[in-house]
Amino acid sequence: MTGFIHIIVPHEDFTLESGADKLTSYSFGSGAAEHLFCSVCGVKSFYQPRSHPEAWSVNAYCLDDRPELAIEFFDGREWEQARQQLD
Repeated sequence: MTGFIHIIVPHEDFTLESGADKLTSYSFGSGAAEHLFCSVCGVKSFYQPRSHPEAWSVNAYCLDDRPELAIEFFDGREWEQARQQLD
């Protein structure tokens, strides 16, 4: 429902150019993921997923120049089983 298309970006390849002071963080469940959203508009443009602790998940909808993407569907309900199939 949030309209999030994940682009997994390794930490070393990601630079936040502005807006860090406007980010608000929250966690739930296991606490392994860090969900970040803009405290002004509420958009979740990127976050630290528990499925990829070495990378950020960037929301493709938040990019001005969106690359061509190959979409792979992920079963969030059966998270543990689906995670094993990612690698």
